[in-house]
Amino acid sequence: MPDGLRLLNQAPSVAAELALRDCCGSHRWARRVAAHRPYPTLTVLLAAADEAAYDLAPGDLAEALAAETAEPLPAAAFGGPSVHTALRAAHAHYEAKFGHAFLLALDVTDPAEVLDQTMAALRERLGHDADEEAVVTADHLRRLCRARLTALATDPRAVPAA
Repeated sequence: MPDGLRLLNQAPSVAAELALRDCCGSHRWARRVAAHRPYPTLTVLLAAADEAAYDLAPGDLAEALAAETAEPLPAAAFGGPSVHTALRAAHAHYEAKFGHAFLLALDVTDPAEVLDQTMAALRERLGHDADEEAVVTADHLRRLCRARLTALATDPRAVPAA
């Protein structure tokens, strides 16, 4: 069992929920995931997190999204000032249209393709209506939470003692 997962399992409820809130900003999600401890493996933790994410009510999803900020791309991904400006403008347009930061899980994307994937996703998703985008955003949030949970479970420094 990874050290971070062991510490998450052993942490007091408040500390576990605090650590989990760094993975997903929904109080309900964090309480639910914390309440089902201990997790024998990372796989079981991720399955429980997915289930909790699928069960988020619209208000819970809004709370989680309010805690998110757009992830900056690595400096090497920018092709120059004009690309940086275009990306910032697209993010601002997205936030104005949907009321929250643009989330994109790029967990299996080649670093050389991050900028192209981000711009393509922004173009596509700006064409969505609110309902369609809510479904896509929830899926990307769930995928980002999985990546953050994996990091939490493998880093014992990420789980506060109290």
